[in-house]
Amino acid sequence: MRIQLDSDRQAARRIMNLHLAGRSDRASVDAAREAVWRHGRTPAGEPVFVGVTNGEPVRLLYDVEVYLEAEPRRI
Repeated sequence: MRIQLDSDRQAARRIMNLHLAGRSDRASVDAAREAVWRHGRTPAGEPVFVGVTNGEPVRLLYDVEVYLEAEPRRI
């Protein structure tokens, strides 16, 4: 599942630099996982940072594997 998180250019640049250095931003990883839960899916693994958008607002992009056989939660 592709997750997009709102950000600003400065934070996106910082998170991109962390990713390029082989590290991660725990707060945005946790936010991506929470977004999966809000969409009614169960994460099957850690969110993987895949980049940032060029538009406004800037968004962080994460891919998160989810369990497909689970029924979406009704919120």
